[in-house]
Amino acid sequence: MSPQETSGTIGVLLPRDIHRADLIAFAQEADAYGFDELWVVEDLGYRGGPVQAATVLSCTRRIRVGVGLLPAGARNVAFAAMEAATLAQLHPGRLDLAVGHGMPDWMRSVGSWPASPLTLLGEYIHTLKTLLAGRTADTDGRYIRFDGLRLDPSVVPEHVPDIFAGVRGPKSLALAGEVADGTLLAEPVSPEYVRQALTSINPQRPHRLAAYNITVVDDDPHAALLAARPALQPLGDPDWAPHIVPLGFHDELAALRRTSKSARDFARAMPEEWAERLLLAGTPGQVRARVQDLFESGVTTAVLSPVGPDYRSALANLAKVL
Repeated sequence: MSPQETSGTIGVLLPRDIHRADLIAFAQEADAYGFDELWVVEDLGYRGGPVQAATVLSCTRRIRVGVGLLPAGARNVAFAAMEAATLAQLHPGRLDLAVGHGMPDWMRSVGSWPASPLTLLGEYIHTLKTLLAGRTADTDGRYIRFDGLRLDPSVVPEHVPDIFAGVRGPKSLALAGEVADGTLLAEPVSPEYVRQALTSINPQRPHRLAAYNITVVDDDPHAALLAARPALQPLGDPDWAPHIVPLGFHDELAALRRTSKSARDFARAMPEEWAERLLLAGTPGQVRARVQDLFESGVTTAVLSPVGPDYRSALANLAKVL
């Protein structure tokens, strides 16, 4: 991608199920290939986000690390601020942190889904930013109540990390525009979805936009699409409707899911033209062009999510986009 074309940064996602023997090597190789950012996830039943971030920050040289995302209902904001401040102080200028509602089913299964997720998230992000900036948190909210809490000056980071809101609904996106430094969009992210999301975010100040996308790079575009297809299985669930509606085929996609015997059959039966719009799959040049489309729609960081089973080989192929 030439300097004239580049208008954003390219990151990569550390797979949540990567084998422990490959985790550090994956991070170091992403750093060496020249990816700008490495994002780690905190999905229920997998690895913790801050611990992964600490590990990869300590074993890499320059790559920026994002935690995407911490569910607000799962971790007390005072202790989240302590973890974030420690990482930001020890690795200055290399940390981003996303906070979100978490997947409703996951959060309900552990008894951590609040009556008003939107209220909690707003109070959480405001308080987290206050503490990380070294200010006193006098918070008397519905969920967060602090009377004069602040971080000790010895641990306040010189470079305060950006706080993203990892959200997808219109009200939550509007909240992101009000209180967060950026928004993290889960996959799939199309230019149409970005433009619609930005109308809700309506940022009034500089606001970063990171976008996850399942990505497969192969010299054979048909092989790339075939390899990426299994990642389409969850997209028939209602949670993903905001991503699909802007593309104009949501009703047909929902009908296909209802008539498919399984999520696997659904992904296999999806028309190729839909799959091509929901995935970044193709040759290096094709994927590079799709990434540029995302930048032009408002994305500031395109985060490429590799497909297994060999994540390090997949990473090497993704690096061809750089």
